[in-house]
Amino acid sequence: MFLKQMQVGHMAVFAYLVGDRETGEGLVIDPAAETDRILSEAERGGIKIKYIVNTHGHVDHISGNADMKNRTGADIIIHSDDAGMLVSTPPMVLRMFRAKPSPPADVIVQDGDIITIGKIELKVIHTPGHSPGGMALYTPGYVFTGDTLFVGGLGRTDLPGGSWKIIHESIVNKLLTLPDNTIVLSGHNYGRTPTSTIKNERETNPFLQ
Repeated sequence: MFLKQMQVGHMAVFAYLVGDRETGEGLVIDPAAETDRILSEAERGGIKIKYIVNTHGHVDHISGNADMKNRTGADIIIHSDDAGMLVSTPPMVLRMFRAKPSPPADVIVQDGDIITIGKIELKVIHTPGHSPGGMALYTPGYVFTGDTLFVGGLGRTDLPGGSWKIIHESIVNKLLTLPDNTIVLSGHNYGRTPTSTIKNERETNPFLQ
């Protein structure tokens, strides 16, 4: 599996390239900014981007959708409960983030759906709490947690649709039940290290004790 973690933009957002080395099919998770760089990394790895996957609909994670779609023709994928956010970011917020409006979703997913690239399957895990349609993506050995679970932290819950109780339940019931050695790949570079494991977060994350 081809996997590249990239910090992009001005808010320490992590974008991810994931691809099947055998077929060259790939996807990008949360292309927040620096699409030139992301596409250069994809080309260097021999990966053709088939999908743009947003872990949730907040502007800091979707700002590169329009440019990425224009340049690759990739389908945009998001959970149904956040699909409306893609086309309803207030103009003031777009100006604040110097962001382009996102095109609407091409593919709407639900909990348990599978996103396939080549021989790689990513399972959608609905993890509301940071936003209603927040989702994680799991493939054996790795989980992309968006803004639900960070290294040593978790997503904020004071934005519309956020809930401390719900995000805590999402993490405990859906993420911490994954295998201990699963590598946690979160949506922002907010921790002491860029990655962690489920076991480490279960045992040391101060918000989960």
